Amino acid sequence: MAADQPTVLVVEDELAQREVLAYNLEADGFRVIKAENGEEALLLVDEDMPDIIVLDWMMPNLTGIEVCRRLKTRTETRGIPIIMLSARSEEVDKVRGLETGADDYVVKPYSVIELMARVRTQLRRVRPATVGMRLEFDDIVLDAETHKVSRSEQPLKLGPTEFRLLSTFMEKPGRVWSREQLLDRVWGRDIYVDTRTVDVHIGRLRKALTQHGGEDPVRTVRGAGYALG
Repeated sequence: MAADQPTVLVVEDELAQREVLAYNLEADGFRVIKAENGEEALLLVDEDMPDIIVLDWMMPNLTGIEVCRRLKTRTETRGIPIIMLSARSEEVDKVRGLETGADDYVVKPYSVIELMARVRTQLRRVRPATVGMRLEFDDIVLDAETHKVSRSEQPLKLGPTEFRLLSTFMEKPGRVWSREQLLDRVWGRDIYVDTRTVDVHIGRLRKALTQHGGEDPVRTVRGAGYALG
């Protein structure tokens, strides 16, 4: 997985629709994992936590509604945006889907272009840096589109890894990230890097953030990892 590449889980029991969605998402720069039923989807979420889920309602055995309900009742997965796909176009069905926890509801047949736009919209909430947004925390400003960072209006020099680390922290200030989670997010799941490497780059990030003075905003949480603020 390329570093910072958002992961989309596509859950669809119809092979043709699953492959069309996967093809278009990958062409748009997403990493895609696929499930053909609800049981497989729940296993994949535990093994390979996605950033967003595109979930079909009507599937045999375990329906999309039940998958959504289960994910939204778990602390570790409730924050993952879910876009529900369904041939059910009645308002009562849409309300049921949203009340179960879906973040968006798309009626089949749908426009792939529109669905892609909805995926990006949901990602702006949970991973704004991946869609080129400007992030701010206290006096630190990160422009994801131009890859520039400043503090107190003074430009900072950051290496690419330190930039990705800071992007991750600024997307969710206060959240404690373990070294393993940072390895997955910043370096990628398919690249082997020792956890001690995280500490080295955290040190470089701290040095970069304080190069013009100011307190170190990166907090070490003993036994847990690191957080911003």
